[in-house]
Amino acid sequence: MDNEFSPNPEGPVLVIGGAGIDMIGRLSSSLQVGISNPAQIRSSFGGVARNIAENLARLGQPVTLISAVGVDRAGDQLLAELVACEVDVSRVMRAEQQPTGTYLAVVDNSGALELALDDMRAVGLITPDYLRSLGGLFSQASAVFIDGNLSKESIRTIISMARRAHIPLCADPTSAVLANKLLPYIKNIQMLTPNYTEACVLTGREAVSKRRRELLEAAKQLVSQGVSIVSVVIPNSGVVYATSETTGMISAIRTSIVDPTGAGDALSAAILFGLLSGMPVDDAVRLGAAALSLTMGQVGSVVKDLSLQKLYDHLIA
Repeated sequence: MDNEFSPNPEGPVLVIGGAGIDMIGRLSSSLQVGISNPAQIRSSFGGVARNIAENLARLGQPVTLISAVGVDRAGDQLLAELVACEVDVSRVMRAEQQPTGTYLAVVDNSGALELALDDMRAVGLITPDYLRSLGGLFSQASAVFIDGNLSKESIRTIISMARRAHIPLCADPTSAVLANKLLPYIKNIQMLTPNYTEACVLTGREAVSKRRRELLEAAKQLVSQGVSIVSVVIPNSGVVYATSETTGMISAIRTSIVDPTGAGDALSAAILFGLLSGMPVDDAVRLGAAALSLTMGQVGSVVKDLSLQKLYDHLIA
């Protein structure tokens, strides 16, 4: 299969980073600090890397997840669900001293994030030495996808291994706090999927702007620094993207925002799936925009009946 994005597009994607439990509270009214707030609270499995892996597997792409979870019931259940989705979890480590990761978020009644906490200490088990022990996986992979929960040393090791294996490296900064970890390696990243706050951190922009023109300029700036493909979500408006040859903006497919958690991960996974399938960048981003919209319109971090046909149907609708 001839594919410009990856020399081995039918090989598994190595997805490396966080996996855990999402606890999301949706406020019934404005957040009141210092008191208990009425809310609808739900939990599901999450973590950027875990979400990416599940989305890719549901679209039919072979996936190997490299992560760490606790030796606890949550870890057992998380892995069992991934196995049911046909994700290879044989390289997920079990942390005896740390619990399975947790992401705790509060969103307002429109779905916008108010505040969040995360505990991803277990990911510390993904050390450079452990990664180097998996060298054979890189030679067989179609691409590597990392999230910002990894240590700087592990990110550096992954970049070196991906370069030696001649496979594309894709990255999600994960949060504005973690985005700086990627700054030394921008030129080594083929696909980068920051949200608007992370894009501003990576480009040194002081003001966090949601305007399309400014976000497109940020995407173009990252491309000028060596990234092949950059996509940035415009909250409630769509996606802007840039490569060395093209730029564009795809308006959001109209949907009521039920739960924004995991929507950006769905975007990233669908774009990567499209690129590995040989789609032009514009078509791959459209596919990603459909995945973004579908995920925001339902409860949970991943659309459980996600499929390529469902994405195409949503594009037409």
